[in-house]
Amino acid sequence: MAVTANGCIALSATEQLWRPERRTGRNAQQVKFCNGDFMGEKLKFAPFQRRNKSNAIRSSISNSLTADLAGENKLRDLEMEKRDARTVVAIILGGGAGTRLFPLTKRRAKPAVPMGGAYRLIDVPMSNCINSGINKVYILTQFNSASLNRHLARAYNAGGGISFGDGYVEVLAATQTPGEAGKNWFQGTADAVRQFHWLFEDPRSKDIEDVLILSGDHLYRMDYMDFVHSHRQSGADITLSALPIDDSRASDFGLMKIDNKGRVLSFSEKPRGNELKAMAVDTTVLGLSRDEAEKKPYIASMGVYVFKKDILLNLLRWRFPTANDFGSEIIPASAKEFYIKAYLFNDYWEDIGTIRSFFEANLALTEHPPRFSFYDAAKPIYTSRRNLPPSKIDNCKIVDSIVSHGSFLTDCFVEHSVVGIRSRINSKAHIKDTVMLGADNYETDSEIAYALSKGKVPIGIGENTRIKECIIDKNARIGKNVIIENTEGVQEADRTSEGFYIRSGVTIILKNATIKDGTVI
Repeated sequence: MAVTANGCIALSATEQLWRPERRTGRNAQQVKFCNGDFMGEKLKFAPFQRRNKSNAIRSSISNSLTADLAGENKLRDLEMEKRDARTVVAIILGGGAGTRLFPLTKRRAKPAVPMGGAYRLIDVPMSNCINSGINKVYILTQFNSASLNRHLARAYNAGGGISFGDGYVEVLAATQTPGEAGKNWFQGTADAVRQFHWLFEDPRSKDIEDVLILSGDHLYRMDYMDFVHSHRQSGADITLSALPIDDSRASDFGLMKIDNKGRVLSFSEKPRGNELKAMAVDTTVLGLSRDEAEKKPYIASMGVYVFKKDILLNLLRWRFPTANDFGSEIIPASAKEFYIKAYLFNDYWEDIGTIRSFFEANLALTEHPPRFSFYDAAKPIYTSRRNLPPSKIDNCKIVDSIVSHGSFLTDCFVEHSVVGIRSRINSKAHIKDTVMLGADNYETDSEIAYALSKGKVPIGIGENTRIKECIIDKNARIGKNVIIENTEGVQEADRTSEGFYIRSGVTIILKNATIKDGTVI
């Protein structure tokens, strides 16, 4: 590349690097760049064309261009550095005992709970990391982690079709270590990270600048590098992803108070009455329009955080060495001492923390259009490769529903429901407002015939069965002429011996349970 006396720019496609002896045009001066990139901007030299075309002027043009473009490239390099995913590590919290999701968490961790017919909750933050370019991921586990570990090994190992390059996906199970303190299991989210703080002092973590803390039981799609970039641009010590909400839902969340620059000043956990009104903020500060800000005057923490690595280690080891939780202890206590910034996330997000929220979030996938969709080719949600065949559907009526792969539906009516993988629904069955989690394996025709001949119930839903407002866990066996409708509107019931629970009015058929022919629930 060279700049001639009349201000024209001559380019050569092969000139990756400048050589002092190369020239284009008589008396042309070289224009040097930091790394050969012109940033795609058009240069205008009209003012110079009317001046004296002396060597001094040409030299001035060259020097000016060199300085300006070098400065632009430095800014560009700095911008790219702020978006460098190689300097970010993600920690996904495997969750506690999951009592509010019981009995779905009776034998599995919360992040391992099936979702959307073919996925598990852990696939959401894992896929967000992959789609954001973050390839260094730790998953902290403690309760009922066997199925979660198995799923992670199948879905995100080196041979699973997903490349992590020089990164890694590692499960960090709760463990005991020497010393009195080392006898304790994870006491909370912050304590779980604290017990593995030494990982950030490992040589392979020397380039890590920021730590992303994620939950394993939320449903949303987010570019984490946009989040990290905003954090770095603001110079914040901690940045919290914040969801704008209206009055009807505000009391269900921990709310934040911010100033006119988006800095977090204080927190309030599930406030009501006057305390709630005091937490109202001007959400236009975070980028909402005036009309939307009036409808959503509160901001709730999503439980998605990014910390500067050094700040995180300081908080866990020295400043708050006995604090166990990020959301209720460390972050609120840090607001006065550290720069905490709120980052607006104005999109679909749902905390899958209760049976009712799990039930409704699954059925919401059947809406037209859905508020959250797994059908995004640019940012897919990954899961394990099962190599299942397409579903086989024979003379069925299916309305506003999702049917996952590998299923057999015969002469049945499926309405506003989610049918999981390897499900089997037999003739004259009618399911409505139901979430089927599917099955772990198939029964062959001979196995089904043998079970029926012995008076047993095969996996799936039998003939002439009606089911409404129900969650059917994996491998459940529901016989013929069964009615599951909770017509009496029971809100809570524990019927373990009969194979079901009722939570918040939703009937849950237990994993591997058998509901005999003719049963009415």
